Amino acid sequence: MSQNPETDDAAAAHSSNRPAASAPDARSAHRHADTAGTRLPLWLAIAFALGCGALTALQSRINGELARAIDDAYTAAVISFGSGLVILLVVLTMWRPGRRGFAAMAAAVRDRTLPWWMLLGGLAGAWFVLTQGFSVGVVGVALFTVAIVAGQTLGGIVFDLVGLGPGGRRPLTVPRIAGAALALAAISWTVWAQLERDVPLVVMLLPFVAGVGGAWQQAVNGRVRGVASSALTATVVNFAVGTAALVAAMLVHGLSAGWPDALPGDAWLYTGGAIGCIFIAGQAVLVRIVGVLVLALCGVAGQLTAALSLDLLVPTGERGVDPATIGGTVLALVAVVIASLRWTRNRHAPGLPEA
Repeated sequence: MSQNPETDDAAAAHSSNRPAASAPDARSAHRHADTAGTRLPLWLAIAFALGCGALTALQSRINGELARAIDDAYTAAVISFGSGLVILLVVLTMWRPGRRGFAAMAAAVRDRTLPWWMLLGGLAGAWFVLTQGFSVGVVGVALFTVAIVAGQTLGGIVFDLVGLGPGGRRPLTVPRIAGAALALAAISWTVWAQLERDVPLVVMLLPFVAGVGGAWQQAVNGRVRGVASSALTATVVNFAVGTAALVAAMLVHGLSAGWPDALPGDAWLYTGGAIGCIFIAGQAVLVRIVGVLVLALCGVAGQLTAALSLDLLVPTGERGVDPATIGGTVLALVAVVIASLRWTRNRHAPGLPEA
């Protein structure tokens, strides 16, 4: 069965007006099927992906600060995800295509063209927000983001190879392998320096697992967005599932450990949900254009740059930024250039493998 039902439908609709494609042309069309029907230039998609990455790092700082202010990562996560869900539901009442998307999504699940488990991307988002509360205050935004990037890079490679995203399978090429290897080298460099400073290994594993889950979330949310023809539909489903999971976790934790004494009065601590709405919806659209791995690596640049800036300008706790963190960030940016810009140049070159 095709990984891209929308592209197949479009091809069938126009087959009577177009001669049959030769075998090489058909292979090329399949390879680039992920951009069919979009008018967004690839360079602009990459720029938006960078912005999504920066927003991810900003949300990490906000949610981490909220969790520290109330001393409860579970309640902080519910506040972040739940406020995002409320915002999306309000927008949904005013956006008819988003409401129609639910009918299309339900039909795809009934027809088994969309597996039901692809609706559970919000579980990965819930875990991501929880790890922000657990880890950011301990290791800082930059190191937290480096661990996230490690998981996203490995997850992006695997999910592109198996064709989980809406663009189908994307083979590994030399630029992609080199970019991923450099990103992992940057992560190893930075993490090693921090582990020597007695950062608990489990605190680093939490965001790493969240990074793998984030790549999976981007892929399945992109598939939901494809069948629903609405990023809003996919984002509402994502936030609804994540909020339900976090509320259950908060209730279990609250009944056993108690509840926060009071909530802080700083309004900016409650903006994490709104920021999440923006970058989750953006990723659901962009993954179809650039693929899981390139979306993750483009997000690296935005995440690490914003995270490092936050740690330098507004540090958390007493943990500073050492040269290894700065060097690892620079090396990760070089990895993004190699993987994404080389891929951009070859993106529409006929007969060339996709980088």
